[in-house]
Amino acid sequence: MSSQAMRMAPISAAQASAPAASTDATERAYTARLHTSLEAVKPLWLEWQANGICTAHQHYAWAEGIATRLMPKGAELLIVEVGDAATGEPRVLVPLMRRRAYRHYVVEWLSCGVCDYSAPLLADASPWTRQGAEAAWAAVCSVLPPVDRIHIAGIPQQVFGVTNPLALLSATRDSIQVTSGLVLHGEPEDLIKRICRPSFAKDFRKHCRRFEQLGGLSLVEADTPALTEELFGTLLELRLKRFRELARFDLLTQQSAVDFYRNAALEGLSDGSVRLFGLRVGQAWLASMLVLARKGTLHGILLAIDKDAVANVSPGLTTIGKLMMWGRERGFDYFDLSVGGQGYKEHIGAANSVLSEICEPMTLRGRGANAAILFRSRAERYVRMRPRLLKAIQGVARRLRRLKD
Repeated sequence: MSSQAMRMAPISAAQASAPAASTDATERAYTARLHTSLEAVKPLWLEWQANGICTAHQHYAWAEGIATRLMPKGAELLIVEVGDAATGEPRVLVPLMRRRAYRHYVVEWLSCGVCDYSAPLLADASPWTRQGAEAAWAAVCSVLPPVDRIHIAGIPQQVFGVTNPLALLSATRDSIQVTSGLVLHGEPEDLIKRICRPSFAKDFRKHCRRFEQLGGLSLVEADTPALTEELFGTLLELRLKRFRELARFDLLTQQSAVDFYRNAALEGLSDGSVRLFGLRVGQAWLASMLVLARKGTLHGILLAIDKDAVANVSPGLTTIGKLMMWGRERGFDYFDLSVGGQGYKEHIGAANSVLSEICEPMTLRGRGANAAILFRSRAERYVRMRPRLLKAIQGVARRLRRLKD
């Protein structure tokens, strides 16, 4: 069975199609068609992006950038269109990819490290049941090429109030990843005082006063290609400098990732789906932040700061505070602080939620790889729950990276 699953059968560019055997509580059955190009589903994708359920991380331009700039060599694009078997109407789009991992093949979300969240595009806000989600997932799996395991991380419970069908699957379990954010409401002038922790509100006022004393403080949105290039260059320079100091890996050390984010920021000028901001004191840029914008939500993606520019103040926290006020002025009602349990998010007052994942072995090779992944996940959870041990391990890792450099 393993050898057959490992066989590299060619995937036709013409769509594969198969019915799902499962049905939901209302006896709804699903069919699935496999597409191997984004162009094949572009009209449907753009329609649901405009009128259906679609996260900022599954925006068509974002996915297109991943497919053209970030997919590993030899990886295959797999876009599964799930339809209602009775009516023939498409209901779900699932963007996936298959790649070669260590001695096996894995199907993953179309992310390549730049999507915080994994959620399919949905035709509308119709509710999902567990039975319906299982039936749709069975249809998806029925058209996938041979694979040893399926690994989908970053699964949120809901998307714009609609239950994520991936979160309902029996194969889905809680991961070690958490995401956090704040609800924005009321007037922007006293937003920070109202929704954040008192300690953060106090620090924010202090930081703003200090920056104002140094020549004026302003949050600037890049609204031209020239300013976008300038602010992206600032973000890249500050971020790489900071991560070198911390001896930590950053995706922006890879030229393909740099090209992806720069292109996304430039394309975002046309529709505002990707926005780039800079925090300026006088004529100096002290921070730069890339965000995604979608249906009332701002997603913080990349933040870079010059932490040594001014003693005892934080350009990063000041940028986040200013961005929340900027967003509220324009009608945004949620600020997403992205994935990770960093302490500054708790200091701001963000609420956390756990993301789920699917680690589903399909063959003996897949079970072996899956066991190793689960062991690593448990070990990482154990370490994260012990701050002193985590700090010691991070210190050793930093020293080893510095030796390598």
